[in-house]
Amino acid sequence: MVNLSQSSFRRILVSKILLLSVPVLLIGEFVGYKKARSSLIEGARNNLTESAILKGENIVDTIDGIKSSLLITSQTTVLQSGKPKLVEQFVNQLAQQLPRQIKCIQLTNPDNGNIIAGTCGKQLTNLNEFSFFQSKVHIQPVLPTKSKTNDLDNQPLKLELILSSPVYDTQGKLRYTLSMQSQIFHKKIKNNPGLLTSSPVVIAENGTILAHPIFQRVGTNIAEHADGEKLQKILNNAISGNEETLDLYLEKQGEQLLAGYTAISTPIQDREQKKWVILSVTSLDNALYGLREIRLILVILTISLISAILLASLYVARCLGDPVEKLRDYALNLHSYQTSTPVPHNFKIREFNQLAQALSQMIERLKTCAEQLEIAWKDAKTANQSKSHFLATTSHELRNPLNIIINSIRLVRDDLCDDREEEKEFLKRADETAIHLLGIINDILDISRIEAGKFSVVIKPIDLRQVINDVITLQSLNIQEKGLQLNIPNLKEQIPVNADTVKLKQVLINVIGNATKFTEVGSITITTEIQRDRDKSFVTVAIKDTGIGIDAEQQKKLFHPFVMVDGSTTRKYKGTGLGLVISRKLIELMGGTITLESPGLNKGTTVKITLPLIDSEDPFTASTTIDSVDDKVNDNSKLLPQATFGGNSN
Repeated sequence: MVNLSQSSFRRILVSKILLLSVPVLLIGEFVGYKKARSSLIEGARNNLTESAILKGENIVDTIDGIKSSLLITSQTTVLQSGKPKLVEQFVNQLAQQLPRQIKCIQLTNPDNGNIIAGTCGKQLTNLNEFSFFQSKVHIQPVLPTKSKTNDLDNQPLKLELILSSPVYDTQGKLRYTLSMQSQIFHKKIKNNPGLLTSSPVVIAENGTILAHPIFQRVGTNIAEHADGEKLQKILNNAISGNEETLDLYLEKQGEQLLAGYTAISTPIQDREQKKWVILSVTSLDNALYGLREIRLILVILTISLISAILLASLYVARCLGDPVEKLRDYALNLHSYQTSTPVPHNFKIREFNQLAQALSQMIERLKTCAEQLEIAWKDAKTANQSKSHFLATTSHELRNPLNIIINSIRLVRDDLCDDREEEKEFLKRADETAIHLLGIINDILDISRIEAGKFSVVIKPIDLRQVINDVITLQSLNIQEKGLQLNIPNLKEQIPVNADTVKLKQVLINVIGNATKFTEVGSITITTEIQRDRDKSFVTVAIKDTGIGIDAEQQKKLFHPFVMVDGSTTRKYKGTGLGLVISRKLIELMGGTITLESPGLNKGTTVKITLPLIDSEDPFTASTTIDSVDDKVNDNSKLLPQATFGGNSN
């Protein structure tokens, strides 16, 4: 039944194309716009950084030139002679020849502070500071007074410094103090649209602003201003050599500025002021002046592309609508068609032809899936029956040991034994049965952890030879008591492998214990073989017995949990049938493999355990310890059961 309120495929296709393509187009253009903006800002920042470096070099060169001139002048014969008229005449002539950077010159008596000669009109230096710099040139910045900071901000941008040098007579006695007042920047910089000019800002390391395009800020500390936090970060970056650039917001009409910066060594002999930070700033609008044309181009491009998308979507909707409608009609009337009726095909679009072919194959696949589901259901039913059978068998395995333990303990408790030796015999039987019961429970817990995916091993470099020797020592008594011959390898050299010592011993004890259990007469042979190739090296431990063996058809059952070759409760060899499954999981976690081979019944069984060798001259120091993050098992308190690998028990 057709719902008239629903829209057609063609209309939905056109609307979806527009809804998807137009936002993508707008987002793409927005990203392109932001990228262009960031590129312009990045270029401006690089230029500003270069400008700051040039301004810093200019400041250093200018100060060095003035210092050289001041030192040369302070060492002239006229000043050293101390003749008042000659000295005054020399200073006045020198003042007329001063370069543009030097605002005025002054000669002062260091004893009383009187001005001997000069053009400054007031005393420039604190004479007490000469005890600090001795014969060096003393430099100090000129900061505006409070009255000056209230002036309008149309003052020229300048960095004023006072350079002072002592003048000694021919006997080395301090006679005069020669001072010069200089200004590094002396004109106001205008930021014309489209031209990336910049204004300098000079900040001392202690945060004092020495030069700034906003004149009221000169002489203040950056901590006093709203943008002080950013300025302090720039100050720290410049001093530490970090080239990160930041946006600044100055108080002047809320204007947003960009800044590049560098640091120079301060010319001032002040132990607390080690560096000056030179900033080159310009307005953000000036840096993004070229973005206006980009915006215009993007607007025109957006209108053109939206129109093209609309036309293309109408054409695509017509091309796609016809095949879809034909396939729709076929699907709606499929129940009335015969099975031999073909699906509409021979469309101009390959994908629709493939869809038609897929529709014809769908029914066959559904039939196949139904058959597979039926098989899977049967397998699941069989697995459930196997688990139920396993639970019944396991309950029998648990009940018998418990009955033995209970009866033995009650006989001792009720004092029904003839003597102390008989009591010890019953207690020994209860102890051995309890250990056997604990082994069964441990097997069940291990298989539950395997199914939950929480089984783990702790891998580290070990000597396989030592592990094999320890296991042989533990199992040799059981083998001797049964009258079997034990053939063991003569291991003289270390066999380095990455494994879990406790878990590997558990596997070997299980394998050797099963070989002992299922072998009535004959021998048990343990061999090791090392195989090397270009990529990896392996060691294989083989445990071969002459026991009852297992039929080839039954061997594949041994690797499935809850499945035993002989699952009856009256079978000759007891066990849960979980040993091989647990051992295989342990060996796989250690990166190895375990296999079982038997020629047939009464022809013995061979179990092979393969582990990768550690290829290193000193494996016990070159390897690393790998701990599983899964649930850990406290194996020190766990008694290892002897799982069953062959015969009718596993």
